[in-house]
Amino acid sequence: MFDYETLRLLWWAVLGVLLIGIGVMDGFDLGTAILLPFVGRSDVERRVAINTIGPVWEGNQVWLILGGGAIFAAWPLLYAAAFSGFYLAMLLLLCALILRPVGFKFRSKLQGRAWRATWDTALFVGGLVPALVFGVAFGNVLQGVPFRFDDTLRLSYTGGLLELFNPYALLCGVVSVAMITQHGATWLACKTEGAVRDRARRAGVVTGLVLLVLFLAGGVWSVFLNGYALGRFAGVDGPSNPLAKEVLRVPGGLLANYALHPWMIAAPVLAVLGIVGAVLLTRRARRPVLAFLASGLAIAGVIATAGVSLFPFLLPSSLDPAASLTVWDASSSRKTLAIMTAATALLLPVVLAYTAWVYRVLRGPVTEADINRDTSTVY
Repeated sequence: MFDYETLRLLWWAVLGVLLIGIGVMDGFDLGTAILLPFVGRSDVERRVAINTIGPVWEGNQVWLILGGGAIFAAWPLLYAAAFSGFYLAMLLLLCALILRPVGFKFRSKLQGRAWRATWDTALFVGGLVPALVFGVAFGNVLQGVPFRFDDTLRLSYTGGLLELFNPYALLCGVVSVAMITQHGATWLACKTEGAVRDRARRAGVVTGLVLLVLFLAGGVWSVFLNGYALGRFAGVDGPSNPLAKEVLRVPGGLLANYALHPWMIAAPVLAVLGIVGAVLLTRRARRPVLAFLASGLAIAGVIATAGVSLFPFLLPSSLDPAASLTVWDASSSRKTLAIMTAATALLLPVVLAYTAWVYRVLRGPVTEADINRDTSTVY
């Protein structure tokens, strides 16, 4: 149906869509957990916030599983390099994510204030740490990761956990936290009433302004970062062998794609417009659903900005640039990509339709009256 070049480009785009799906769908429940100590002053208010995401957070994590599965199947070399290099960071991420189901299930089992405060803290950590780690990972990918392949394509990685938390990566991590927190605030503005909604709106405005400043600061900083450019390589339909090419390290060249392909500026423009739109709509307290959609567009713009800035690279190597993984030499075979394309075309609409049905059924705000009326089944 498609030639090899088209399939590779298609799955690069699919990977981007899945990452955006993780940010948008799993992002608002992470953001709600981060905001839990700030929007809930009483136990009932915190339960209101928790129950806005309680029925949907597990389904939202399907996007995380889909993203990991797509990397494993479509980009096996990327999966091997990223999950090996970021092993300890991934372990930290998983430990934080484990706190979430435990917090949801155990929090309301006992009435004690200390018991519930402990699980509230667990939910907060389970929201904050993944948001930070995801951003730090993107920051390291943009700079290049210290790995190489030997002649038999065996991978070696020379970095450590603490090295991942370098200044630029930490900036990207804080951008991620602010972005996710703003998204959670717009969600709470849609799904709550009264004091919780008012606090969420104020938090959405503040985090949105912080996100805008940090995103622009990151763009200025990126001007001075090294970029990577393809030299000799086997071609867009060549074999998946990352050692069959030359890669040049270009000082200050991370943003070179915007000069070569001016249309790519649409990604950061979308991010800025989404952030500003979410702030203005949240501040005016009108049409909170539009503020939520604007926040989702901001997430899409931020993630797309990272993707188009790197293209055609998926994971540059700062240790051995020639070992960098690109769209043209890190994919599965053409047959594998074709089978995955057919399966995705059949199954993804089912997932989207079911997700839309679930959110339609669960539409409307969660109120304190709902919590007080149904104390035995809600979180």
